[in-house]
Amino acid sequence: MSDVRSARPEAREGRRMSGIGRVLVAVYGVLALAATGRSFVQIASKFDEAPLAYTLSALAAVVYIVATIALVRPGIAWYRVAWATIVFEFTGVIVVGTLSIVYPELFPHDTVWSRFGAGYLFIPLVLPVLGMWWLARHRPTSRADAS
Repeated sequence: MSDVRSARPEAREGRRMSGIGRVLVAVYGVLALAATGRSFVQIASKFDEAPLAYTLSALAAVVYIVATIALVRPGIAWYRVAWATIVFEFTGVIVVGTLSIVYPELFPHDTVWSRFGAGYLFIPLVLPVLGMWWLARHRPTSRADAS
């Protein structure tokens, strides 16, 4: 039986799609589906009521889709894409969350990121923090990870 502690560090650290990483990707995937469905219905049925809010919901959906794909794909380029999308997501949650509280008239209807993701149990606020932590702990370190 092999001991995980004796494995080369590259073999342990370079693999993003294991353990908690799978759960993280699953949550991103569910959020991507939820945000996509919500924004599609909102834009198709009542875009004129809150164009800013619905456009931001669609943007959030695209960010979640790209983040999900980037977390799954191997390689340094996808690792960087994952970082970029997750940092963008976190910034969006903070900015839109703050604006939706300070200037609620800007958002007559909620977005995915309104009130820091309150409509989604604050998952949009917590998820990018966990994503950034996960990425920091699982940097591509070997040649196999860089391809």
